[in-house]
Amino acid sequence: MFDILPFRFELDKIAIAGACLWALALYLGFSQTREWVITQLNRWFNFAERSLYTSQSEFEKTRKAREAQNFFYASLFSIFPFLIFGSLSNWILDISLGNSWGISIGILACMGAGVYELGRRQGED
Repeated sequence: MFDILPFRFELDKIAIAGACLWALALYLGFSQTREWVITQLNRWFNFAERSLYTSQSEFEKTRKAREAQNFFYASLFSIFPFLIFGSLSNWILDISLGNSWGISIGILACMGAGVYELGRRQGED
């Protein structure tokens, strides 16, 4: 299956799993930062798309659908900063404590962040 490529590269599955766990924990735990990132990306997408239109009437005709699509893209792309910091967190734990501790503490961080997010949402009501 991999004979098509003239080179081989290995993906560290443990590092990917640990980085994703930490990204999820950070994404859940820092809800205000998450909302700020989504808002800023949404503003940027709306601004960038506005520059593509030459007439105001054409811009206003499809505005609602485009803004909904831009909000979807903003919330989708908002995970990337958390993936970067999650990878950094996992890397620091791998260096300091060892290879398996990044995943173990990442699972605990995900559970703690999930409980925190549930309590935060319950407190908003």
